[in-house]
Amino acid sequence: MILGLSMTVQAQNQKFGYIDSDYILSHIPEYEGIEQRLEGLVQTWEEELDEMQEDIDALKQQYEAREILYTEDVRSQKEEEIRQKVREREQLIDTRFGPDGEYFSQQQELLEPLQQRILEATTNIADREGFDFIFDRSGDYMFMYARQSWDLSDDILLEMGIQVEEIQ
Repeated sequence: MILGLSMTVQAQNQKFGYIDSDYILSHIPEYEGIEQRLEGLVQTWEEELDEMQEDIDALKQQYEAREILYTEDVRSQKEEEIRQKVREREQLIDTRFGPDGEYFSQQQELLEPLQQRILEATTNIADREGFDFIFDRSGDYMFMYARQSWDLSDDILLEMGIQVEEIQ
């Protein structure tokens, strides 16, 4: 019981704050360019995948139209050709959009400098203002309730040299 009481007293002396990294990113001018670059990559890759799907569909239609004319060997060969094209497309999807895919590595590479700036500004404010904890409510530590006076998002933007007009 005494242990629980001392933990409660200790928690009352700590200073908590939160940021909204989605909000912060939306106000950083470079972020829009990064989003556009990523969207351009996605569009290019989706066009490539669409072309591959059209090729697969054409092979399937051709196979279905001529299936009765094929020998068993030719039929097996054509079916394998279609399966191979499907596998190549699925592999490309995984290479581009999978967990270790190019999209996520490009996203990480492009966003890392901005994330580093946000982390540095957050650390500067936490040190200067005496915060013990600052959470990102855009991430895994979502709050169900947070008093607006604890939102440090505009302070982070100001620390990064970005002026934000107050919303009434």
